[in-house]
Amino acid sequence: MSARLAEIKHVALIVLLAASVMFTTQVQAHGGLALADDMCVLTVGPYRMHFTGYQPLSQEEEFCEDIPEVGKTVIALDYIQEELRPLTTEVRIIRDTGSEENLDAITVFHLPPKVYPSASIAIDHSFPEKGKFVGLVTVTGGAQDYVSRFPFSVGEGRPTPKAAIIAPVVLVIAVVAFFLMRRKNKSTPSAA
Repeated sequence: MSARLAEIKHVALIVLLAASVMFTTQVQAHGGLALADDMCVLTVGPYRMHFTGYQPLSQEEEFCEDIPEVGKTVIALDYIQEELRPLTTEVRIIRDTGSEENLDAITVFHLPPKVYPSASIAIDHSFPEKGKFVGLVTVTGGAQDYVSRFPFSVGEGRPTPKAAIIAPVVLVIAVVAFFLMRRKNKSTPSAA
C-alpha cells in the first residue's frame, strides 16, 4: 500500500509542477504594450502609461492589446508618472501597411499634440472594418521625443487563453505519468 501512496504522491507532484506553469505571472510584449501584474502598460521611452480598452456595445471585458470586434471602441491612456503631465502627447492610429512614409494617408484616428494635465487621455473611435493597425503614442518635451509603436488587430476575436491550451496538456502529462508508473510498479517483482 505504501508503494501505491508513493505513486499517487509522485503523480500529484508532476501535476502540481505542470499546473504551476499556468499560474506564473504573465508578461507579454506586444510592441510597446505589456501585461504586468494584471495591468496593461504602454512604455513610451522612459515613461509609462496604463492602457485600458473596451467596447461599450460588446459583452466582452476590457482588453489590453487586440480589439476583439469591429465597432465603437474606447481606449483610456492614464499616466503612471507625474513627469508626463507638463509634456505634450500625440496619439495616432494608422493602418498597418508596412510603411509609415505617408502618415496622413494611412491615419484612421489622430489626437494632435496636447498637454493633458489631468494625466488621462480618452480615445473614442469606431472601427468600421477588420484589419491590422499600429498605435503611435508620441511624448514631446525635455531633451527628445519618445515614440511607442504597438501593432494590434481589430475584429479577429479574443485569443485563446493560455490556460485553455495548457490545462489539457497538463492533464495528458498526468495521465501518461500515472500509467507509466503503474506499469513500472507491476513489472517490478514485489518482495514476499
